[in-house]
Amino acid sequence: MVPLNVTAPAKLYQNVLVMRHGDRLDNFVPDVKAWVRETARPWDPPLYEAGCRRSHGTGVELRTQLGFTIDRVVVSPFMRCVETASEVVSALLASEERAGAAKSAVAPIDLPAIKVCVDYGLSEMFNGVAIRHPPKDPAKDGEWGFDLSQIKLKFPQGTLDPQYEPVADKLPKWGETREDARARYERVLRAIADKYPCDNLLFITHGEGLKATVSTILNGTRIRDVEYCAYVKLSREIMTLNGHSSFSAGEFGDVSHHGYLLKNDSA
Repeated sequence: MVPLNVTAPAKLYQNVLVMRHGDRLDNFVPDVKAWVRETARPWDPPLYEAGCRRSHGTGVELRTQLGFTIDRVVVSPFMRCVETASEVVSALLASEERAGAAKSAVAPIDLPAIKVCVDYGLSEMFNGVAIRHPPKDPAKDGEWGFDLSQIKLKFPQGTLDPQYEPVADKLPKWGETREDARARYERVLRAIADKYPCDNLLFITHGEGLKATVSTILNGTRIRDVEYCAYVKLSREIMTLNGHSSFSAGEFGDVSHHGYLLKNDSA
């Protein structure tokens, strides 16, 4: 028998999506060297036009096909992820009649429906392999020029969560190994999922973050041919007690994935 002052356990499922950003601009410029010379922050390219369209289309796909709502979107501070999140969130919040409209068309929005957070823990693998054109002194955080006050302006009005406390409030240490990056991604994703156990979450990060999630959370599963806006959908059982004041969680399982192949899949 449950004591009178204790609420009986409630069972629910937490859904988590981990997504790679959309098409980055520097993969499409005709003269990369000239672009690097003329760009103030070449290590942080925005989306290409096709990347904006792909990101918005992915948001529409999620809104119409997921079968559940996204409560919170957590984003890497890199501009390609921020702009991907902006497009996806706008599509998630748009009315059915405007599902195919571009974000610039100002589709009707339910402002408090989704909360957006920025977390440095979702940053790109922090080394010269993943980041093609780093600043002159990449070990100094100030050299990177991330301005959260400007980043926040990219998101739909009313969606940014001002009370969010990031799991990582500074950039990773420069020279990060792939193993260190994968451990970071797993730690940050699990910490945020545990922080909001009753929320369905969408993480928008980088290709290595998606690979790390699949590999570490899904018992060494390896993936290849990761497309832009590829994602994995995970789910776990949550048992809550006393009106969600405490909880226990099961292990994440792979519900479905889109935009990549498993290592043992045929092309």
